[in-house]
Amino acid sequence: MTSTENTENTQKRVLILSAIVLVLIGLVVFRYWDYLLNPWTRNGQVMAQVIQITPRVSGTLVELPIIDNQFVKAGDLLFQIDPRTFQSTLDHKRAQLDATIDEIAALAAQIDASTAAVTRTEEEIAWYKQQVIGKKARLKDFEAQFARYTKMLPKGATSQERLDRAEADVVAAEARLVGAQAELRQAEADNLQAIADLARAKAEHGAYGEANARLRRAKAAVHHAELDLEFTSVVAPVDGYVTNLKLRLGDHATAKKAVLALVDVSSYWVYGFFKESAMGDMKPGDLALVTMMRYPDTPIWGRVISKGWGVYQEDGSTGEKLLPKIDPSYDWIRLAQRVPVRVELGELPEGVDLVVGTTTSVLVMTDTADEPAPEGVPPVPWILH
Repeated sequence: MTSTENTENTQKRVLILSAIVLVLIGLVVFRYWDYLLNPWTRNGQVMAQVIQITPRVSGTLVELPIIDNQFVKAGDLLFQIDPRTFQSTLDHKRAQLDATIDEIAALAAQIDASTAAVTRTEEEIAWYKQQVIGKKARLKDFEAQFARYTKMLPKGATSQERLDRAEADVVAAEARLVGAQAELRQAEADNLQAIADLARAKAEHGAYGEANARLRRAKAAVHHAELDLEFTSVVAPVDGYVTNLKLRLGDHATAKKAVLALVDVSSYWVYGFFKESAMGDMKPGDLALVTMMRYPDTPIWGRVISKGWGVYQEDGSTGEKLLPKIDPSYDWIRLAQRVPVRVELGELPEGVDLVVGTTTSVLVMTDTADEPAPEGVPPVPWILH
């Protein structure tokens, strides 16, 4: 083979190899450009609702059946606070409720007795009034008789003895009238006292039945004690993972102070922090491709749920002496803000575990809100990992 032929063969191989390389580069560039047409960020994080488990009552821990990073189901016991003090308080409040019921019953009986006393004194008043009326009429008769005898005595039509008896009858009738009037006044005083006793008994008793304030207060105290006893058993509100557990048996739990965290496994989502200049036309519902650093070869489909509507700004915040604080800036350097975009994940591939705070990349396919998620997941360029 001549040198010319060798040169031609070499040129052909170089041309073929160059064509293959150019095609491959073209495919890679085309594929990469397809991704660059849509907003993407390597600054993303796995997020979830983290519930701070906070006891409602204070006390010493007597049971701790969990360990750090354990999975628990909703309703599982996380820890038990010593219930004995709360049980004693509940017993005391129940005894107070029973005493209150007895007191209300006694006051109801007092109301009945006072009502009967009012009725009796009213009847006595009516009777004594009739007695006074009768004794006044009787006195009037005796006075008329005495006056008649007094006129008859000078004429000899009656005797001095009869006049004296008539006078004595007047004196006796006056005494009986005074007595009857005194008894009437006493009956009226007894009636006023009975009315006052009835009013006091009604005031102390209050409303009848479940509307009674004392009864409601005593029942509320029992219910509060029951709740405190129930709160000694702290259970998981949702399915999740226990994290940051630092409790030990014998520790003292303080009410309203968080003691551990529980990651809600049903609440995972991803935040993609996109540059404001690279958000494109993404809208809620657009498909999103999420790649976790832990699983670079297992991208996951998701959908954009929402975009953040505000980020914290240091410029303008209150500084020393209540003056606005403004950081210096340079006109030739303009840093784009990062805007959080919330992405809801689709079905997780087998073997993929989500950990709050881990790093992800997020690529959003714009104008895909009405499209279903593809069956397969395309490979992601390494630069998007």
